[in-house]
Amino acid sequence: MLRPEFFRIRAALTSAAFLFAATLAGCAGPDGFGGFGGSRQAVEEWAQNRGFVTVPSGVAGLPILRLARGDAAAVLHVYIEGDGAAWPSPFHPPRDPTPERPVALALAAQDPAPAVVYLGRPCQYPSAEETRECPLKYWTSHRFAAEVLDTYRQTLDALKTSSGAAQLRLFGYSGGGVLAPLLAASRTDVVQLVTIAAPLSVAEWTSWHQVTPLTESLDPGVQGGSLPRAVHFVGGKDAVVPPQVVRGFANRSGGRLRIVEDFDHQCCWSRDWRRLLEEAQ
Repeated sequence: MLRPEFFRIRAALTSAAFLFAATLAGCAGPDGFGGFGGSRQAVEEWAQNRGFVTVPSGVAGLPILRLARGDAAAVLHVYIEGDGAAWPSPFHPPRDPTPERPVALALAAQDPAPAVVYLGRPCQYPSAEETRECPLKYWTSHRFAAEVLDTYRQTLDALKTSSGAAQLRLFGYSGGGVLAPLLAASRTDVVQLVTIAAPLSVAEWTSWHQVTPLTESLDPGVQGGSLPRAVHFVGGKDAVVPPQVVRGFANRSGGRLRIVEDFDHQCCWSRDWRRLLEEAQ
């Protein structure tokens, strides 16, 4: 007979690779960030009240929500969302990965740059048709897969064309911060990379939590390639992405590590983002 410890270990191996999405989803925190997510309509209305408009896809590939604010600018600021909705149980991923708290959108709304774009993750905020067409693997095992990266590359190219921008500043929150350095390493138009609470070395992150590696996903910690100047923010109290994981990547890549001692994985990035953004200049 299998001992109870077996089931606890198996559950940990199955679920802990998805901790990005499992912390405090939907809660209003001390940063004053209320729950405005949970659906495409709610997010689009919230964003529209802050000057954003929904941008048609214009590219093939996986469905990604695109919200843009501003006019033509030489440098386009692009924010990439985290991994999204929490798992209801260790063995059951959410049917819809739409985040209850879209932190990256809250950060984008605080950015005073002339041109700002928010990018959701594949299959978040889906239409009924997109729900049918979007395989579950793109918010589980393949969240950082090569085809995901290719969709973002095409999206960035289209956004540059439509905005007239020549250069990009990439901002990635949590799992979006894994995609951001992968994108930056494959392009010559990224002038700065900024990550927030991001598990930049996926292998080190899974090792830290003693969980099964995400073998179907790309890992910026082992991909190599040259990165632009970079700042990596992480909370001193972040139990999901501990500073040790980010420090190792920053030491190897040459990026600047900024540990914000009183912050955790979600609090209080949106509250203090304008100040932190000035630090990152």
